Amino acid sequence: MSIGVLQKKLFFAVLLVGGFVAVATAHAQDRPRKKITWGVTSLSASNWIPWIAKDAKIYEKNGLDVELILVKGSGQTSTAILGGSLFAAPVALPTVMLADLGGADLINIAHTVPGVQSKLLVKQEIRKAEDLKGKKIATSSLGSLGDFLFKYILRKHGMDPTRDVVWISIGTPPERLQALASGVVDAADLSYPADAQGERMGFKVLFDARKEVVYPSMSVVTRRKNIVDDRDTVNRMIRSHVEGIAYFKSHKDFSMKVLSKYLRVNDRELLEGSYEIFKQDFIPVPYPITKGLDATYDYVAQTRPEIRNRKPEDFVDPSFISELDKSGFIKKLYEPK
Repeated sequence: MSIGVLQKKLFFAVLLVGGFVAVATAHAQDRPRKKITWGVTSLSASNWIPWIAKDAKIYEKNGLDVELILVKGSGQTSTAILGGSLFAAPVALPTVMLADLGGADLINIAHTVPGVQSKLLVKQEIRKAEDLKGKKIATSSLGSLGDFLFKYILRKHGMDPTRDVVWISIGTPPERLQALASGVVDAADLSYPADAQGERMGFKVLFDARKEVVYPSMSVVTRRKNIVDDRDTVNRMIRSHVEGIAYFKSHKDFSMKVLSKYLRVNDRELLEGSYEIFKQDFIPVPYPITKGLDATYDYVAQTRPEIRNRKPEDFVDPSFISELDKSGFIKKLYEPK
């Protein structure tokens, strides 16, 4: 065989192999993204990261097609996760504990913020906890984070939250603010920016949850079954969440536009205030928090005293954040581009 003929055959072989590689790459890029559902527990800035990951196409980059679904509070959210209509969502740790004590398989794999940006705004005539007796308080739903926090705080201030006040379930912070403004309720659990809007309207802050109780929040909760059956999807979801936090911290204008879009708020001052609060609050390496959970245990123990025999570590799986942390993935997100 002549050298010329051999060269031609090699040339066509390279073209053929190259064609196969190109086709394989195209198929990989065209492969349908895995569709999952994520529960947004309230229309507030605390839910910023899933919105960022969605609009910045971070989920898409990681092979996910994520549908964001508004749900009301941890009680409804945990039921939806266990029923399979949600793949993951924030669920208050007491709800996770209570569900698991009842035989469920919820698991917390990350905490996004170390404390809760939530305040109880009240009418001007309410000056102390005792003034709330017989009054109506709006929270998102029974079993929600706000429900837990402010019942704990009222108990801390010597009141019986199940007898002394009336709890009204009202879905979103803007809806709760409207209920307060119209006189339907006397107090409302509000997060930023709804709390700032309420203060502008003349309502006063009776309790700031962040100052009253140690409580990590905005968790990433899924089922243990999902981890066993589809660890890759869980990993891609939490990777997207971690990337979303980093993207938020380095893209202020984009982040404020996203918040404005989802909250339908155009007030520059409120958006700026939200950004500055959560730029500090969102944890870059969001391991699930297991320290300082006295309030959580106190709350759960009221109905399930056996919780005292369980460790916080029983309800979390830090392995996903640990893998991203130890591999250097998270550190690289914060390196100068």
